[in-house]
Amino acid sequence: MSVSVTSWLDNNIYPSFADNWDDWAARQKILEYLRPEGVVLDLGAGAGVVPHMNFFGLAERVCGIDPDAVVLSNPHLDECRVGSGESIPFEDATFDLVFSNNVLEHLSESGAVFAEVYRVLKPGGVFVIKTPNRFHYVAMLARLTPLRLHKCINRLRGRCESDTYPTEYRANSSAALRRLAAAANFRIIEMSFIEGRPEYLRLFWPAYVLGAIYERLVNSIALLSRFRVVIIAVFRKEA
Repeated sequence: MSVSVTSWLDNNIYPSFADNWDDWAARQKILEYLRPEGVVLDLGAGAGVVPHMNFFGLAERVCGIDPDAVVLSNPHLDECRVGSGESIPFEDATFDLVFSNNVLEHLSESGAVFAEVYRVLKPGGVFVIKTPNRFHYVAMLARLTPLRLHKCINRLRGRCESDTYPTEYRANSSAALRRLAAAANFRIIEMSFIEGRPEYLRLFWPAYVLGAIYERLVNSIALLSRFRVVIIAVFRKEA
């Protein structure tokens, strides 16, 4: 029964939403700034399990770093290195574009990461991020529950438990991102809050219905936009 109701809700309320719709939104934003002659860094590239973050062949060179050695097997990269955002293992002014997808929420030293991204960007280069909004119910519940529960939920959603990491949410609001950008000398080009199909609630159709009502509210009332699930932002290192 639950599956059939969920399918009905998918088809009738969210017919235009594919799985991982937020990753698709991040990809479209990155493509707006990606140039064929550009050198690109995927910050937190991992093993390349998110196909939406595959930009191989769309730029002159696509590099990636991750603290986990699984990055060395990432098939989407021309060059991969084990390393952290707090100490990016590349020279100054190497990249035209740095992007991170669902990375900022895991950072404990977000200021250091922003400073390092600024360092490795060329003048005029951009930093594109997609991250959860700490004021959304998903992030609020995540902060109140243990990691083992997050792994359990992601397993039910078909996501590998080993791809579930502890969260900090220190760079996950408009105010926090503006502070980080100012401290690192970035100029904010754009920042948007988006809400779509309530992915985490699709496991149980009554929760899905509540999530759909929430989505309609935050998307129809401008004052509630700060409670949408995902933040996508673009920062520029001025020439």
